[in-house]
Amino acid sequence: MAQRTPLRRSRIREGSPYPLGATWDGLGVNFSLYSANATRVELCLFDARGREQERIALPEYTDEIWHGYLPDARPGQLYGYRVHGPYAPDAGHRFNPNKLLLDPYAKQIAGQLRWGPQLFGYVLGHKDRDLSFDRRDSAAYMPKCAVVDPAFTWGRDRSPEVPWSDTVIYEAHVRGLTMRHPAVPEELRGTFSALRVDEVVEHIRGLGVTAVELLPVHAYLDDQHLLEKGLRNYWGYNTIGFFAPQPRYMATGTVDEFKQMVACLHHAGLEVILDVVYNHTAEGNELGPTLSFKGIDNASYYRLADDRRFYINDTGTGNTFDLTNAGALRMVNDSLRYWVQHMHVDGFRFDLATILGRELHGFDPSCSFLDAVRQDPMLGGCKLIAEPWDVGPGGYQVGNFPPGWAEWNDRFRDTVRAFWRGDDGILPDLATRITASADLFAHRGRRPSSSVNFVTAHDGFTLRDLVSYAEKHNHANGEDGRDGSDHNLSANYGVEGPTDDAEIEEVRQRQQRNLLATLLLAQGTPMLLAGDEFGHSQQGNNNTYCQDNELTWLDWDTAEHAPARDLAAFVRRLTALRRRYPMLHQNRFLEGTYDEEFDLKDVTWLTPDGHEMDESHWHDPHARALMMRLDGRAPTSGLRRAGRNVTLLLLVNASIAEVAFELPGNGGGWHLELDTGLGHGPGHNLHQWTAMPRSLALLSLVA
Repeated sequence: MAQRTPLRRSRIREGSPYPLGATWDGLGVNFSLYSANATRVELCLFDARGREQERIALPEYTDEIWHGYLPDARPGQLYGYRVHGPYAPDAGHRFNPNKLLLDPYAKQIAGQLRWGPQLFGYVLGHKDRDLSFDRRDSAAYMPKCAVVDPAFTWGRDRSPEVPWSDTVIYEAHVRGLTMRHPAVPEELRGTFSALRVDEVVEHIRGLGVTAVELLPVHAYLDDQHLLEKGLRNYWGYNTIGFFAPQPRYMATGTVDEFKQMVACLHHAGLEVILDVVYNHTAEGNELGPTLSFKGIDNASYYRLADDRRFYINDTGTGNTFDLTNAGALRMVNDSLRYWVQHMHVDGFRFDLATILGRELHGFDPSCSFLDAVRQDPMLGGCKLIAEPWDVGPGGYQVGNFPPGWAEWNDRFRDTVRAFWRGDDGILPDLATRITASADLFAHRGRRPSSSVNFVTAHDGFTLRDLVSYAEKHNHANGEDGRDGSDHNLSANYGVEGPTDDAEIEEVRQRQQRNLLATLLLAQGTPMLLAGDEFGHSQQGNNNTYCQDNELTWLDWDTAEHAPARDLAAFVRRLTALRRRYPMLHQNRFLEGTYDEEFDLKDVTWLTPDGHEMDESHWHDPHARALMMRLDGRAPTSGLRRAGRNVTLLLLVNASIAEVAFELPGNGGGWHLELDTGLGHGPGHNLHQWTAMPRSLALLSLVA
């Protein structure tokens, strides 16, 4: 057992079980920790240099919560816990008071974790593996929790509260977005403060997006095996603190920096969405370190196998958080409410969200967590986005989340990629995907915005690489190319990687425009990957989770030159069209049926010769061109309103030959709004249109 530090004794009072965590009330600090199976909890206090000053047994235990109040504690106080109880891995218990533990409710984490055998609850290399017991003290290797003062002057900060139907998401990484931006001072690069720099904010706002979705910013750890290879955890899906911002992202070392960033983005009209990882923690499996949850109450926080020594691993990371446990469920919901109430974020994207909805019998859209979030008055109004899959049984659940949730739609991604690559038989599925995937989402009153459409995301090829590489090139990750998906639906159009061939480069540029236009002109909620607007490349690496370097950091110098500059202008043109024409982001699913009241169809599918598509056209595996007509008189919501007299016509041609389109006649000529072939042919009073190979056009008609 660890020896008690023989230092001064603070005055300790009973305190309160709520709120959990370390709470400064202006006079002192209340400490509260959930553990259903512990026998004793010691609060450990540290000085500013991380030296342990005192250990204090929390005096009270109420409803499975240990608590005490220190009237002489102040904001900035560093602390951690040592938790006593049985070390019985076969029974699911891994208590070891020799290991300093992070408070799951810590609002700030100070210092860095140093990997060493002292961090493990068992003796590394012992013949009994995790059944052995390690008595070495881990405090010197652990970061510490810090008490924070929650006071902050928000001023006139208000969320932009953008309706779902108007939302356009920009997925970005704090470091990747800002590490190479020339306007960001060097000392601020890669931090929350960098996202307040005027030039960074103006670039994002100027794209016409409405929300910034940040990759994980909760406190996370660098995996030991990555550090040993000279790499680090870049994406951040390795959380250890669900209330604390990642220390690496704080130039000032205070949580106020995050709040200032949110206030700045709100002032620019941008919502802030956080990518959150509540499905697992950084503690790994039975052979992983003891850093927090494992030593506080392993049997309560994690889903254990029938042999309780081992973990259920539906995440592929070694452990799975157990939201069927009331204490774990409470912590996740408290975390969400904290980021909304105290940090003013506007929504969340949930990594591997199927796990959050999995009960003991499998995924359940009416499970405890999903129901708890849905009924919560603070969370119910947030933007909630599910990544609706995991590696567990029944893990693919696209379209099955309950009302109030949007979902990443990988069917959109795969269909759009395959269509523009020129694959056979994709046309019918394309029509379904660009009209918000009603086959997946049109039930229980869900809206087209429930489909979060994307062509690229942080996980996979960038847009530029999608049209430049036929195969992944992940050797920099040190896994001999075994990592990352092999199902990329990509093409290189003649040469693998960079080329000086002007013809190949022209095709690649046009394909990028095709993919962006399909994304931003489709029904549903579009998500744009940061850097795609100016052709950022990761040299064919489709799994850059460990690449915190210039491979992933956006090259802003390149963005200032053609063709990157022209591509960004093209994105701005697309978002402007989306704002101008409500029928491009309707709040109701398109049905394609005749409406007697309005004497119209809201959407009509036409062949290139101007006739309405029939079954033979839909089932022609070689068909790669069609027209989609959106009648502006059709209601865009449940209200029966007429009066819009603009009709839009979307023409797509994924074939490698020109296609002549006979435009439907409505007593006048069509006006060219956009052409991914870039400016050939007249743009006004059109009655015909010859589409370049692999091109898309948008036309409008005012009746």
